[in-house]
Amino acid sequence: MMGSVKKAESKEPGLIDLVFSWSMADVFNKDLYKGKVKQIPKTFSTTNDYMKSFIYPLIEETHADLFSSMTTVSRAPTREVLAVNITKDFKPPKGLYYSIFLKRMRDIERGEGMYEPEVGDLIAFTEVRPKCISDLNRPKRPYLVALVQGSGEDRLRILSSAPITFNRSKEEDKKRESLFAVYLTNMTTNIRIWNALHSGNGNTNIIQKVLQTDSTVGENCRQCFSKENKSAAVSNARDVISPFTLDDSQKAAVLNCIATRECYHQSTVKLIWGPPGTGKTKTVGSLLFVLWRMKCRTLTCAPTNVAVLGATKRLMSLVIDAREYDTYGLGDIVLFGNGERMKIDDHEDLFDVFLDYRVSILANCFAPSTGWRNSIESTIRLLEDPENQYQLYLERLKQKDDDEEEEEDQEDQEGICGNVKLNGSRDREEKVYDQDISDFKDANKKKFWKKIIVQTLKENKNKKKQKEKVRDKKDKDDVTRDKKDKGEAGNKCDDVWTLEEFVNNRFKFYRNRLIFFIENLYTHLSTSLISLEVVKKMIRVLDLLKSVGTLLHSIAVANGGLREVLNGIEDVGSRLTRFKNFSSAKTECLQILRYLWKKISVPDLVEYNEIKNFCLQNASLIFCTASSSSKLHTEGAKPLELLVIDEAAQLKECESTIPLQLPGLRHAILIGDECQLPAMVQSKICEEAEFGRSLFERLVILGHGRNLLNVQYRMHPSISLFPNREFYDKQILDGPKVKERTYERHFLQGRMYGSYSFINVTYGKEDFDAGSSTKNMVEVAVVAEIVARLFEESVATKQKLSVGCISPYKAQVFAIQHKLGKKYSADANIDFSVNVRSVDGFQGGEEDVIIISTVRCNGRGSVGFLSNRQRANVALTRARHCLWILGNGSTLINSDSVWKKLAIDAKSRSCYFHADEDKNLAQAMTSALVELNQLDTLLNTNSLLFREAKWKVCFSDDFFKTMSRIRDINSRNEVLSLLKKLSSGWRLPQRNKIFNDMNGTSSQLLELYEVNKQLNLLWTIEILGENSKYIQVLKVWDILPLSEIPKLAKRLDTLFGNFTVNTMNRCVCKRVEGNLVVPMTWPADSNDVKKTTLGDADSVQFLQSRIAALSLRDEAGSSATTYRNHSKFKTKSGAKTNRMKKKG
Repeated sequence: MMGSVKKAESKEPGLIDLVFSWSMADVFNKDLYKGKVKQIPKTFSTTNDYMKSFIYPLIEETHADLFSSMTTVSRAPTREVLAVNITKDFKPPKGLYYSIFLKRMRDIERGEGMYEPEVGDLIAFTEVRPKCISDLNRPKRPYLVALVQGSGEDRLRILSSAPITFNRSKEEDKKRESLFAVYLTNMTTNIRIWNALHSGNGNTNIIQKVLQTDSTVGENCRQCFSKENKSAAVSNARDVISPFTLDDSQKAAVLNCIATRECYHQSTVKLIWGPPGTGKTKTVGSLLFVLWRMKCRTLTCAPTNVAVLGATKRLMSLVIDAREYDTYGLGDIVLFGNGERMKIDDHEDLFDVFLDYRVSILANCFAPSTGWRNSIESTIRLLEDPENQYQLYLERLKQKDDDEEEEEDQEDQEGICGNVKLNGSRDREEKVYDQDISDFKDANKKKFWKKIIVQTLKENKNKKKQKEKVRDKKDKDDVTRDKKDKGEAGNKCDDVWTLEEFVNNRFKFYRNRLIFFIENLYTHLSTSLISLEVVKKMIRVLDLLKSVGTLLHSIAVANGGLREVLNGIEDVGSRLTRFKNFSSAKTECLQILRYLWKKISVPDLVEYNEIKNFCLQNASLIFCTASSSSKLHTEGAKPLELLVIDEAAQLKECESTIPLQLPGLRHAILIGDECQLPAMVQSKICEEAEFGRSLFERLVILGHGRNLLNVQYRMHPSISLFPNREFYDKQILDGPKVKERTYERHFLQGRMYGSYSFINVTYGKEDFDAGSSTKNMVEVAVVAEIVARLFEESVATKQKLSVGCISPYKAQVFAIQHKLGKKYSADANIDFSVNVRSVDGFQGGEEDVIIISTVRCNGRGSVGFLSNRQRANVALTRARHCLWILGNGSTLINSDSVWKKLAIDAKSRSCYFHADEDKNLAQAMTSALVELNQLDTLLNTNSLLFREAKWKVCFSDDFFKTMSRIRDINSRNEVLSLLKKLSSGWRLPQRNKIFNDMNGTSSQLLELYEVNKQLNLLWTIEILGENSKYIQVLKVWDILPLSEIPKLAKRLDTLFGNFTVNTMNRCVCKRVEGNLVVPMTWPADSNDVKKTTLGDADSVQFLQSRIAALSLRDEAGSSATTYRNHSKFKTKSGAKTNRMKKKG
């Protein structure tokens, strides 16, 4: 038996049979289904044609998904298999069902493999942890996959594609056989889609309405919506939404949908078009709130858990604000799904409607021996006849009946969670129920109970693990329990309660139970099961229970009169007032408790699935993903009326067939925006066949009408301008708030950092990661620098700020995340937060500042999938106050894409800036180029390093070789810093003394500047012919330790020895402007220059060729010192000439 193992939802073998039939060669054959996947039509003749059109694309997409998983199998989660057993369902050749026992998670070493199985997982079995694809198909263990149909903590129930042979081997066999389960992909959603496409007997009323172009689709039924009927249908809804401050387009969308619900003559599909920032979530929340008030049985679903949570949260905020009687009415709302995937523990505001929590709470309320019925009856008996209850208590102590003791132990173990055990001890129950929570404020009381329930669920989330802990500690616990029981038995008679103690303690215990049950029953039961009149009584009795408890305690503290008060004896002297108050409270409390005992009848349900179905059957609003809605396809399920699909444009049309076929559905409302990103599709073949297209988009293409939400409330007008014009044909208006002057924010100084900017990053370079995704590390550096400055400003001004960094490429996202590290938090609740995500991952999100890194940088104008208009739209519409777009302007303008239009538009609006115009960004880019070793880019004459240079700088080949060998980033930066300063005209005040002891011409011209304690930069002034004149330029020879400088000087002597006196004089001439030395120039036809001919000496051109051809050394050494310049030089003949100095 599998114990806690969950059973798979479907036994439909079709898709799995196909997957099992694929060999490794089939999986890697990208064209396996190319000839069978056809273009999905826009119209269909029959429902059967409609369903069939998705089948081969679904198969191909499953194939592509498996292929993608195979290519990254070396990084796949794995788990060692300890045993393989056939099950009772094992029926070859296809029914290959096995029970697999895995190595326990707690026995797995860190980093060894952490695969945690889930139902629907497709796994492979290998004899080694796979390091490459071939490890999945080894001679002794050919390719074999299996579908997980049931999962426990350390065991699986699987259906295998082939027989599994596995012998763990005898202990004496050192080379025992190994087996590993390797996760490939999860098939759950695709299996559910497959089942929906093959259902055959589903509700097709809505699907039939969307097969072809139908001008009546989306229109209201004329018979139902005469002026009289329509006004009756929407007038109440109009009153309900009046406090929500909806704009006209939002009101029209809500009221139009509400009117649709009243039609019983035809099925209708409504479309609500919600562009970015137009209040789509607010509109959906308002619509759902009205449906909740109408008790219209509605399913709300979305493609993702995030979208489902967002819709649920919006509704909950409206419901909580509008509540009149605490949490009454929440029982009509149910959110269900995988709690771990939803990360439901991070959403405490949804606990009251989350199905798993509700089931656990109601299991406690429904428990026969400790639940609602038992507790209210016990409380009534105690208040009606406390003397009799006390006598029964004394008799139990005397009898010490074993059966009674076992019953009490069972009651203790059930605690506050019914059939979910807490700790199995009386102490836990007493700690919960003996606390005086009656004085808690309502909010604190709720938190108290939620804390207990959540803690209990977390403790019991893994039943297998809990059982193992109990088994491991059994002996110790037995000994402890025996000692405790003996101690209690020995002390029980000595600790007999007095009547006053018994009444107070028992009443407090029962009262706390009742508080828990009452509040949770009116919270978690549907309003169809518990009326408002009953709820009012329940809320009243909560106050009375508090009053009775307080009076009982005060009488007991007064030390006398409790027996008389309990027995109704009025002659109690000065305690008459207290008696009357108690008597009145007790009488009313008993009256209401008896009333509630008659009115509230809880069902006799114990099992999880029974209570779950009970909750789903009675709820009015149900929230889940479109895929999870398959769980509502159960026999005897209460029919639904209305389907609402949020983010409908992101849902594959084939996946929407799951909820569209639910029993009873009459109408569907699709909310989305086809101008934003559609569903992701793995297969290129499927992408071309439009497999990712949504029903929403297809209906728009066919011309179906829709309600446009036409006012945006998110973006500053300068941000919304381009996307509104480019994607929405100027149909969207800016809301009043975003047009206010206060909405314009300046987080950094400078026009570059206004509300909307394109920042041209010209020195980037495209690189590829292991997964062939593109990144641009120079743009990464710019993003990091901007974020750092935003953080500094936020701290300095104490201004709360949220920043989003977006890129279309995963590699760029990872690179930015790595660069930023853990310095900034993504928590939006703190003063400064940074979220780094892909464009696809940011859909639906928004931040104060958005920085987009477009990445692409090439001369071809190639931008790949960056050109996708829907992806561009999403990226450009996430910012509230500032949108800064980083990119290579030249590449984007040459791309012939939407980004070309954007760059040109930015120029026309004077919003186009160059990153290197900002000194901080220029420094960040320089550092990035240094780290990337892109010296050819950085040392180019036109590079940002020399943007402010007064001197032209030339480099020898040896300099480039040495720079490429320097791995230390700091040393590289020091060299570049020196070069930048030298090119700007900065000079040291004195020349290095090392040249004092040298002979030769080079000792007169060479300059030495220290880079660090090991290396020195060596350079000279040279003469270059340029534009009919001669000009001084800097010639950088090498970076050397002191020990190798004489070798360089000796080699340069040959070159410099050929210089004429005139050339030497020009090399040492100096022109000073302020504190800077600037290059001197001479006309090319001057007499002095004419003397410098090839016959007399080296011509400038000959000099240049000799310099370019000279190769001096191979590698650098170590040690360095600083020296001063000589004041004179020696010519080739050895004569000395005074050094010329000219100031201009």
